[in-house]
Amino acid sequence: MNENKLDEAKTMLEEIITANQADDTTYYMLGNVFRRSNDWQQAINNYTLAIEINAQSPAVAAREMAISILNFYNTDMYNH
Repeated sequence: MNENKLDEAKTMLEEIITANQADDTTYYMLGNVFRRSNDWQQAINNYTLAIEINAQSPAVAAREMAISILNFYNTDMYNH
């Protein structure tokens, strides 16, 4: 998905959240948009919001995956 489409999706999802802050699916989807944009912190934040609304949300697995990916980075390789 190109950057313009991600921006469009982000704008649309943020509008939906403004109208209905209790929809965990929208936070999950917004987290996916941020993940695809490599904005890991915002992705995790939105997954967490989805989980707070619905503990059975697919955001549970997505959040765990994002954290696992971030923890995988090998800091020993940064200066090589």
